[in-house]
Amino acid sequence: MSAIAFPVPDESILARRDEIIAGLAKLVAPEALITSADERRPYETDALTAYRRLPLAVVLPSTTQEVAAVLKFCSAQGVPVVPRGAGTSLAGGAIPQEDAVVIGVSKMNRILEIDYANRTAKVQAGVTNLAVTGEVMAEGFFYAPDPSSQLACSIGGNIGMNSGGAHCLKYGVTTNNVLGVTLVMLDGSVVDIGGAHLDSGGLDILGLIVGSEGQLGIVTEATVRILRSAEGARPVLFGFPTSEQAGEAVAAIIGAGIIPVAMEFMDKPAIEICEAFAHAGYPMDVEALLIIEVEGSDAEMDAQLARIVTIAREHGVKTVKESKSAMETAAIWKGRKSAFGATGRIADYICMDGTIPTGQLPHVLRRMAEIVKGYGLRVANVFHAGDGNLHPLILYNCNDPVEAQKAEDAGMDILKLCVEVGGCLTGEHGVGIEKRDLMTVQFNPEDLQQQMRVRAVFDGAWLMNPAKVFPLEGRVAA
Repeated sequence: MSAIAFPVPDESILARRDEIIAGLAKLVAPEALITSADERRPYETDALTAYRRLPLAVVLPSTTQEVAAVLKFCSAQGVPVVPRGAGTSLAGGAIPQEDAVVIGVSKMNRILEIDYANRTAKVQAGVTNLAVTGEVMAEGFFYAPDPSSQLACSIGGNIGMNSGGAHCLKYGVTTNNVLGVTLVMLDGSVVDIGGAHLDSGGLDILGLIVGSEGQLGIVTEATVRILRSAEGARPVLFGFPTSEQAGEAVAAIIGAGIIPVAMEFMDKPAIEICEAFAHAGYPMDVEALLIIEVEGSDAEMDAQLARIVTIAREHGVKTVKESKSAMETAAIWKGRKSAFGATGRIADYICMDGTIPTGQLPHVLRRMAEIVKGYGLRVANVFHAGDGNLHPLILYNCNDPVEAQKAEDAGMDILKLCVEVGGCLTGEHGVGIEKRDLMTVQFNPEDLQQQMRVRAVFDGAWLMNPAKVFPLEGRVAA
């Protein structure tokens, strides 16, 4: 696919490649600088593998000071920079360009401090999401955001894209769980924003940094919340005769003021794909499945589930199956968290990410099916139903350029639908390159101009992750 445009590489930078590499070599250890074509190849794309560009060079610093030195050098040379966490971005957030230096944080993978009394953890940006929980779980704590890629994705990347996960319905996404960051700006200056406290005086710059997709600087350290684990947790499978009935049940549960810890949706194709992979015991005689997890004491869980079951029955639920053991619970979540990988076993796919008001779920589910069918393609739906964060997986053959373009067009139509019903272009994957040219659908020209003015305060030359988020035309300089 080649529908998404990239900036034309700066020939003057390409001509100075040897000089730029020589300058970088003075700033980091030899093993931290990657220059050969073969070794740069793993960095040419991220999880949006339909697009790829070979970067000018890759630098893997080990300290904040090294990041600062590299950014200061690139800024002075006018060289674009693409920050990279673990490369799991599904929106193309870490895809480089030919005249850009990739700065990866994978070597910055230490947990620096755990403060149980104040429920915080200070970590370097390359620490994986799941590693934070792994560090504190023995003391009865956990880190709440849990993207499906949490085994691999890094805290720095999570901050860049404001990642969420299945349990964000109750606990919020990354921005709700980060208290402070160390940010290296384009000129090499290092600033600490926020800290190990609930709020700080002045403007909420931390709220601006989280979700900024590496356009304002590179986060090298973060202070995150850790939470006490609940007394117990219990997932329950609810099978429905139709997707619309499942969607109506979700809207009714949320409308009743019930907030489970998680509420995940799968349609028939997704159920079949995930069950074949995980053998989780999903019901196979239904068209739609909700995984609803509650937590607390046994009495609290019983009371909340009783209310949910009542609402589900009012909307035609066909199957109610409660987890009876830790093994069953693990299998249920293995199936859900393996959905993207399991789908990749049977077909190429594009995973979309849009958010809608939960009351619009039945309508949007019908329209999504119509949109994809209109392109002659198939779709498997698996998403965070409780907060309306959709993840339709549009199946296609990546070796067929016509079909590939149809898949991309269908995805764009679905995102436009999300905006049309009062939602937005992204819930947790970010904009990257994937949704960049749809920003004019979400925002009017004045909105975009104001956002770009703020961005230009941090990077007036548009050197930080320059191909991302904002349309290439009409960009505002400092």
